[in-house]
Parts: sequence; C-alpha cells; structure tokens
Amino acid sequence: MSTFVEINEVGLRDGLQNQSKAINTEQKLRLAEKLIDANIKFIEATSFVSPKAVPQMADNSEVLKGLEKLQQGKEICTTVLVPNMRGYDNAMQNNVNSIAIVLATTDSFNEKNLNMSLEQTRAVCRDLIKQANKDGIKVRTYISGACACPYDGKQPVSLVKALCDEMIETGTDEISIADTTGAGSPAQIAEIFESLLKAYSTDLFNVHFHDTRGQALAMCWEALRLGIRKFDSSIAGLGGCPFAPGAKGNIATEDLVYMLHSSGYETGIDFTKLFDAIAVAEEITQAKLGGKIMPWVYTQQEKGRNIVF
Repeated sequence: MSTFVEINEVGLRDGLQNQSKAINTEQKLRLAEKLIDANIKFIEATSFVSPKAVPQMADNSEVLKGLEKLQQGKEICTTVLVPNMRGYDNAMQNNVNSIAIVLATTDSFNEKNLNMSLEQTRAVCRDLIKQANKDGIKVRTYISGACACPYDGKQPVSLVKALCDEMIETGTDEISIADTTGAGSPAQIAEIFESLLKAYSTDLFNVHFHDTRGQALAMCWEALRLGIRKFDSSIAGLGGCPFAPGAKGNIATEDLVYMLHSSGYETGIDFTKLFDAIAVAEEITQAKLGGKIMPWVYTQQEKGRNIVF
C-alpha cells in the first residue's frame, strides 16, 4: 500500500471562517504564500456562502484571484466550498474546477448550518453533483457530523453509510468523513470505515477531523491503518464550525505531517517551512496558535538542534 499521503490544507477556509477578528484578503494571501512555500499542493481556499452568515468569506473572489497569482506555474489544486446552487453559480464565475459540498447527518445540524432539513440538503447535494458532473467540476462531499451531531448526539453507522451510498451513486468524486465537532473516537472511525470499505475503494475517501477532545491524531492513525491516504488539516490548528457549539480547531497540519513523516510516510511537505505559516497565522489572528508538536519544536530551536525524523 502507498506510503504517500495527500494533505488538503483547510486553514484558509475552515480555519478562518469563524475568527472573531476580521482577516483581510492581503493577510489571507500572506498565509497562503507561506503554505505554498511549504509545498502544500491541495488547498481549500474559501467558500461561496452568504456574507451575512460567514463574513470572513466575503472576499472569496479576491482570494481566488490572489491565489492564482501566487501559484505561477505550480500545480496547486484549489477547492472552494459551496452550500447551494447559488453558491455554485458564483463559484463558476470565478473559474473554479473543484468544489466541496456539505451534507450533515441530521435535520438539526443541516438546519443550523444550511437552513435546510436533511431531506432538502440531500436533494440540493444531488443537484450540485449532477451539475458539477455536467460541467467537468470535481466534487468532494463532506458527510458532516459523521461521528456525532452537535445537537442530537451520536448517529448510527448505517445512516452515514446510506448518505455515502446516495452521494456516490449520484456521482460525487470523493467523500469526506467529517468529525465536525471533534466528538469521535478511533473506534468509531474503524466502525465507519469497516462498513464503507466493504463496498468501496479507499481512494474514494478523505477524512476531516477536529481536535476538540484531543482524539484527532489517534483517529487519523486509525484511518491510515485502514488504508485512507487523504486527510484534511489546518495550519496551527485553526478552525472550528460556527454552527457547532464547542467545535474547536481542526487537527493541526504540523502535528499530522510530523506524525506521518516520523512514521515513514511521505507528504511532499517541508515540515520546517510550516513554521513560517504558523507565525503568519498567529500574526493575523493575534492569538497564540500551534499544534501539540510546537512546544517541543521551539525547545529544539532554542538549543540549535535540527528537526529530524
């Protein structure tokens, strides 16, 4: 099985979407530049949502224009999140070729997140997938709250499997199993994927874990053990869902990359160059950030020691 792991950086979108301090376009692009310098190839850059609902994403078009200039011949896959057909149409006006859509597991979560019921969200997602297929646009479908709904608690694996079945049958290119509130456990991830992988290839799946309860790295390891090779992460542990109470930051990119590199996996990412991105993230948010690995990293730097794996 391949030792290469694909890291999709979601800091610019999921990481910044609910920051209380306004982050302007120039600041976002400075962060993006450092991420690209670290050789990150997959970036979820922004979302085409109502600026009233998520003000931090109001500059979506400007961010994409800036990213296009930053890439300059580099092969970067840029994805944007769209919640509905209006968001899709706006994204298409910005020449995107990869979108992410969201389907939560319960009525409560869909209503809070998208102002739709579960049934309505399923229908919208089917329409989005069909339209994207016609337009030649890659689609990732997030199954949000796959481990637990923040309002209704843990959901059965059979429901997660049924939603995946429906979206795959409709034509999504990828499914992301998303523990949006960081309520999951390694055992849950094993249970979910043991069901899914009886029917589908590991190549179809990505995972998106938040670290609210400190379980995200262990959950990533379990997914890795089961053959998953595509992971979302957020630089410096930025993030959280504005519609999910208590959902703290995503798993930190630096923690995930260190774990993978020290365990013999490859990502193509320059671990030490991530430190520059962390510094920018701290500057623009005016907050002390960083994954679990960073206190040790700073100690090594103070002692003049190189980071080795």
